[in-house]
Amino acid sequence: MACTEENKTERTAEGNGVRLKKPDNLPRINLRPFLFVALGLIFGIILYTKIRLGSAKGTDFVFFVLLLAFSLRPLSLKRLGAIFLCFATAAGAGAGLIHFKCENYLSGVLPGEYRVTGTVVSFTVGDGSSSLVLDDLLIGGNSADGKLSVTVSSEAVRAGDQLSFEASVTRGGLPRSGNSYEENLFIKDIRYFATLTEEGFTVTGRGNALLAFNAAVYEVLHAHLSKTQADTAYALLTGNAGNLDDGFAAAVRQGGVAHIFAVSGLHIGILYAALSFAFKKLKRYRVLPALAAVILYAAFCGFSVSSVRAVIMCAVLGIYNALGRKYDFLGAIAFASSAVLFIRPAEWLSAGFRLSFGACLGLALYSRSLKRLFRRLPRLLTEYLAANLAVQIFTFPVLFETFGYFSVWGTLLNFFLIPVLPVLFLGLFVSVVFALAIPPAAAVFLSVPNGMLALFLWVFSFDFSLVLSGFSLGAGGAVWTIGTVALSERVRFRVKTKAVLFIAFSALFSFAVVLNNVVFTGCKLIAERSAVLVQTRTECVLVIDGTSGAATYENFLMRHYGGKLGAVVVLGTNAGAGLSVALRLPSEEVRAASKTATGFYETVVLYDKEFSYGDLQFRFESENKLTLLAEECAVEIDFTGEQSLGADLFLRKGNAGVYYLNRGAVYRSLR
Repeated sequence: MACTEENKTERTAEGNGVRLKKPDNLPRINLRPFLFVALGLIFGIILYTKIRLGSAKGTDFVFFVLLLAFSLRPLSLKRLGAIFLCFATAAGAGAGLIHFKCENYLSGVLPGEYRVTGTVVSFTVGDGSSSLVLDDLLIGGNSADGKLSVTVSSEAVRAGDQLSFEASVTRGGLPRSGNSYEENLFIKDIRYFATLTEEGFTVTGRGNALLAFNAAVYEVLHAHLSKTQADTAYALLTGNAGNLDDGFAAAVRQGGVAHIFAVSGLHIGILYAALSFAFKKLKRYRVLPALAAVILYAAFCGFSVSSVRAVIMCAVLGIYNALGRKYDFLGAIAFASSAVLFIRPAEWLSAGFRLSFGACLGLALYSRSLKRLFRRLPRLLTEYLAANLAVQIFTFPVLFETFGYFSVWGTLLNFFLIPVLPVLFLGLFVSVVFALAIPPAAAVFLSVPNGMLALFLWVFSFDFSLVLSGFSLGAGGAVWTIGTVALSERVRFRVKTKAVLFIAFSALFSFAVVLNNVVFTGCKLIAERSAVLVQTRTECVLVIDGTSGAATYENFLMRHYGGKLGAVVVLGTNAGAGLSVALRLPSEEVRAASKTATGFYETVVLYDKEFSYGDLQFRFESENKLTLLAEECAVEIDFTGEQSLGADLFLRKGNAGVYYLNRGAVYRSLR
């Protein structure tokens, strides 16, 4: 935080050999209006979404209470009034903005069969088809807000194509608490889903110049590079990683470097720095062409949250430099987050928002302290280790709860990758521009980054599957976040106080993680979309509907259970596909309601109608329905959602949450 006059006086006196007692009446956190505006917006958005989309808990707001408590000392009326006004006004605005977002999302065309026209804004190609997201919609001849998702039997559709087709249109609803898939649709404003009722579609025209340029980049890359290299280059330039090979994408994530495919501060910063250098003769006015270029680039990438954040922070930096003022990093973060949430309040629900701003907050909170810690090392290594560890300290809980694991390779791989990325990114960017400008020489221009892409792909052909996984943080994530803020140099505590807080937070974090993952008594059920994990102190059984791929269930287990399962139980009429998936999961047995050909030896699949594991008793009521008896409670699991039994607990697809059965009672804990 900014230094006060008392701090300056103290340092001057110490520099003259006089040791002064540190004043104890300073505020723990200095007053930055936009910091409390950002916190107020987040508070209002969380409060509204918790109440409307899920149940609110007091622990959701502990962070805000403690932060405000740190900010209010000394309790002067002027300071108290300023903080309360900033925070309360922003909280009301946040709640209002997310309310209008929810109401907008529910408005629009009713389900039915329509002639649909729209412009493709993103596409994913594979297996003879393309998954598309359309904007600028006309449904049944009427303009419709929001976006539409549709799959067509063609790989030739590109961004900017205006399509027209007959389709059956359905609607999405507000996301249920804990359902990440529905939250992602809500954030992206995808309100409609279309299924073509007539074969084929018509391309009626082209969209705006930026979408046309996006399509041209895709075409020129795939015309002159191998598919794997072209998909990688396209993801690096646009942030659209949907076309990446699944194995390669998993290796990148497990290697801890997936941020290179999310157009972020690195990409925007590299481009801004390069253009500032190119226009250095303009002196203070060089900020104008540099900013114009990065804004256009962010628009080209669809204004992803990380690119918008980076553009705003570059604008603040450029303006401060032009005016000769000192750049306030923490203030710029607060201003950027406030601006993003005012425009797109639903972004708070996205992992991208929390990771992007969390990384910046980590740098603001810890980088200076870590630089002092590593000051005896070479300067380059000091800078890298301080920045990397600062980012990882603050983003650890978000990464862990989002992806289900924490990479042990990230620090090593980023050490080599980050210095190389500017060369690769700028080289690729310039090569593509020249390839599009001079088509006959496109192959020559694209041969420049070809070798670096090949080396990049070769590195990720190695196994990076060793990750920290198999459990969830639960309340430990909130403890970690509060602790990292309280122990940073931005919050003023004495050294002894920080030592006590470190011990207390460490103990509380350990206790929360153990309590969240170890079943001491009773039965615990974790439900997410099409999977239910049933745990007791000695047994663990996974129930799936088999409609998702093995990677989905492996990711589920990475976030919740790291051991070998006692059994995987497959529900659904398409049990053959489900069994094929189940046989890839780490379990001792696989069970299904009726015999189905799997292509594997049938002896590994059991078909008993009733079975038990320890105190857990299961019974197939049909191919789609399973009942569980445990702790004097009856639980019905039916992913089709057709409830028929009088069970104490009914679980269906999308009914996310954590449930505890204990002595005839059911307790629910939302995450």
